[in-house]
Amino acid sequence: METQKKYPKIFSLEFFPPKNHEAEDTFRTNLAKLAALKPKFCSVTFGAGGTTREKTFETVIEIQRNTGIEAAPHISCIASTKASVREVLDAYKNQGIRHIVALRGDMPSGMLSPGEFRYANELVEFIRRETGDHFHIEVAAYPEMHPQAANMEADLRNFKRKVEAGADSVITQYFYNPEAYFRFVDDCEKMGIDIPIVPGIMPISNYTQLARFSDACGADIPRWIRKRLEVFGDDRKSIRAFGLEVVTDLCRRLLEQGAPGLHFYTLNRAEAVLGIWRNLGIAAD
Repeated sequence: METQKKYPKIFSLEFFPPKNHEAEDTFRTNLAKLAALKPKFCSVTFGAGGTTREKTFETVIEIQRNTGIEAAPHISCIASTKASVREVLDAYKNQGIRHIVALRGDMPSGMLSPGEFRYANELVEFIRRETGDHFHIEVAAYPEMHPQAANMEADLRNFKRKVEAGADSVITQYFYNPEAYFRFVDDCEKMGIDIPIVPGIMPISNYTQLARFSDACGADIPRWIRKRLEVFGDDRKSIRAFGLEVVTDLCRRLLEQGAPGLHFYTLNRAEAVLGIWRNLGIAAD
C-alpha cells in the first residue's frame, strides 16, 4: 500500500443517466443533495454498446453546468467503431470535459462481433493517440478478479496493459473484503504499477438488488454479510442501518490503510452516501 499513501485523497460519485421524466426528477433531487458534499468529480455511466450515449452526454453536461462539479463520462468501446468514439471524444472536448472513464463495456445482447475495439487498453491507446493529454483517463480494476478473466495473473496482466496504454488513475469494482483491495494493490506494486487506485464503494440499502448486481459483476458478498441481510427480510430500515455500519467500517479501514480516496456508486440515491460521508467526517473539497 506504500504507493497509494502519497496521493491526495479524492472523493467522487457515480450516477447513471435517468431513463424517463420521473427518474429525471429523482436524479436531480439527489444530485442537488450530493453536490453539496463537493465531490472531486461525478462520473456518469454508459450503456452496453453505447445504448445510453445521448443520455450520458446530456447528464454529463447537466452536472457540469448546474453544479460546477467536474463531470467524467464513461466511454465503453465494445461494439463501437473508431469513428464513433472519435465523434464522442470531440463532442466532450467541445463542451470542456477533461475527465473520462474508459471501459471495455458489455457486449449488447444479440451482437456477435466486438467491433473495432476488443479490450479497454485499445480504447485508452486510441484516446491518447487522438487527444494527447487533454483527458484525465480513469480505468477499471477488479480486486476480486474480472468475472471473465482466466485467472488472477492474467487479470493483472490485462490491467497493467491499460495502465501502460496511458491511464492516469483507477476506480475499482466494489467489494466488501478490504483484504482483496490490499492484496491487489500489493500485486500492482510488484508489477511496477504506481498510479492512484481508488476503491469503488457500493452502499447497502437493498439486498435483492445488491445480490443481483454482485452475481453479474463477480463482486463477493461475504457470507456473514449475506446471512445478516437475509435475516432482515423486507425490513428496509434494518438493512439500511446495518449497511451503513458495515460500509462505513469498510471505508474507514481503507482510508486508514492508505487508500487514495473513495468512489461511491450512488445508484442515483443520496441517503446512503450522505450517511457514510457524515460518519467518515469527510470535509467538503
